[in-house]
Amino acid sequence: MIKRVLRHTFSLLNTDHVKLDRRWNYKNVISPYHRIYYIDEGEGEISNMETALKLEAGYLYIIPSFTLCNLTCQSYLSQFFVQFFEESSDGISMFANNRSLFKVKANEIDVINFKRLVTINPGRGINRSDNPRIYEKNVFYKEYQDLNNQQNMADFLETQGLLLQLVARFATAEVFKQKEVRYIPVKILDSISYISVSLHLPLSVSLLAERANLNPEYFSRLFQEFTGIRPLAYINEKRIERAQYLVVTSPMTYSEIAEQTGFESLSHFSRNFKQITGLCPRAYKQQIYSNRPQ
Repeated sequence: MIKRVLRHTFSLLNTDHVKLDRRWNYKNVISPYHRIYYIDEGEGEISNMETALKLEAGYLYIIPSFTLCNLTCQSYLSQFFVQFFEESSDGISMFANNRSLFKVKANEIDVINFKRLVTINPGRGINRSDNPRIYEKNVFYKEYQDLNNQQNMADFLETQGLLLQLVARFATAEVFKQKEVRYIPVKILDSISYISVSLHLPLSVSLLAERANLNPEYFSRLFQEFTGIRPLAYINEKRIERAQYLVVTSPMTYSEIAEQTGFESLSHFSRNFKQITGLCPRAYKQQIYSNRPQ
């Protein structure tokens, strides 16, 4: 059980207590990290194509990574927030099958945990701007990663524990109760890990099967049995997910992103990108960068 939980670790990006107004109004936000909010005063809303959740005092909210959403405040909103990256040993996010918006009633411990998280991580607010277009840049990610590396061991471990506790509050949501817990064979875990660090290289079922010392067809069936998806489709999804991150956060050209994510040509990259996201890379970037205060 402990090993299953510890497959997931977190890297803090930002945390703070802020008071917002109607300028906190952004459309089509998508981030490569998780966000959790605790609302202590005021009202707002987070929404996507599937659901809309009212932000109200006394509740916790989570927006998993790569979840497209809108953020709005009509008048006044006071919130604690934390933004953090997730890393897992098998390359699969705990929210991989549940990228939606969730809400739970906060308790006394949640409030204590959020206050403690802010206290032991001073200066981790979004001081430049609350607009994702401004603060979601690689140079800022590196800056905060450097701060993580400078943390003493006690604060680092406590931060990990606090993030685990906050994430655990959403593990009781009905959508998670319905998920069957399965232990993935070592050979499949190794293949998933290899894919995650080799997206820029030529990848094929035969190559992965050979690494696992399995017949390609049997490997493909086994991979689908434990991941719910065929290897090539999984590789393609991970490549596009990585491309989404690079489009939003890096100054790389689309050709450079295509090469970095293992596509044989820009046209091949654009075609697959549109198939999965519904938009070509240029339109996707324009949509993300259309976030403006209203």
